[in-house]
Amino acid sequence: QVQLVESGGGLVQAGGSLRLSCAASKSIVYIGDMGWYRQAPGKQREFVAMSNSLGNTNYADSVKGRFTISRDNAENRVYLQMNSLKPEDTAVYYCRADRVTTKEAGYLELWGEGTLVTVSS
Repeated sequence: QVQLVESGGGLVQAGGSLRLSCAASKSIVYIGDMGWYRQAPGKQREFVAMSNSLGNTNYADSVKGRFTISRDNAENRVYLQMNSLKPEDTAVYYCRADRVTTKEAGYLELWGEGTLVTVSS
């Protein structure tokens, strides 16, 4: 079973920066889209940013100009650079990948377990 493992969450003051990282646990032949979602306390999970296999990106309006997603296809990693963080960015951030193919199996969609980002005011 392939797993997505996130890292980089933590506590930061408003205006600060964090960089999240997500890596696949096994050797991957292909990944389609890779991206980030978040879920704040008491709210539904929401889209943050994504990158397709060609490096094209898309962002939620709430993070445009502050967050940057990047992807390393050779390492099967995706990153989220978060700058100018606000208290409302506080959430558990989840990595998502779709159309994941290994030598043994294929997966339509995979999610990581999440990493907590807390922004203090």
